[in-house]
Amino acid sequence: MGAAFAYVFANNGYLSCFDIQSRWMAAAMAEFNINIVLIWAWFVYKESNWTVAAAIIASTWLVGSITTCGYIFVQFFKLSPEESSTNPLYFVLVKHHKRDHVRISVVTARVIVSALGCLMVGVLIYSFIVNASSPYHSNPVARCMVATVIDIYIHHVVLSVWVAYKEPSFISAFFWIVLLLCFGSIITCVYIVRQLFYLSPQHPISLILFSKSDRYLQSNDPLLKAHSDV
Repeated sequence: MGAAFAYVFANNGYLSCFDIQSRWMAAAMAEFNINIVLIWAWFVYKESNWTVAAAIIASTWLVGSITTCGYIFVQFFKLSPEESSTNPLYFVLVKHHKRDHVRISVVTARVIVSALGCLMVGVLIYSFIVNASSPYHSNPVARCMVATVIDIYIHHVVLSVWVAYKEPSFISAFFWIVLLLCFGSIITCVYIVRQLFYLSPQHPISLILFSKSDRYLQSNDPLLKAHSDV
């Protein structure tokens, strides 16, 4: 991702990312923003300080997956040897502090994520109708589009790792990951809404982060008993 940014800056293509006349660029930015909005919810859940969370969110919007990858790397680096050897993905996902968060009900989350998925469907349909040509038709937009698509797919890989952790079998994980890589944030939203329907309205929404086998740790681990909603 760093190399892609360097290429765009070196060829003066960065401003084309904000070309509102390019329908495909607008669609790519919508895809990018929906992905990171969903990841932002995890950042807010993880961080004990609102200022730190806001700074990470701002950095993610500015430099995309560079921040996301860096943040995840730091979370793995913080794991103890015992956590690293037993269940590293769980301990990376979970928070280790008692700060209260804005509480969002499961039903509200279903509505928000469904709306994001519908928004992306609408943007794609509009882009196909208004401009059916290739999104790589002009050089300035093409340079920015390449960097944006790389950023989008790095986030897709991050989300695919989460899906693989969540799914109980290799076959189901492979099925969802292929769909996610082919259809992007539309499938991400479908997957998250599907997971939310497995939770009752009384459940804390943070349970969606964890596989079914790991959810019992939320109540059995003394360190994690104080976890609250995203």
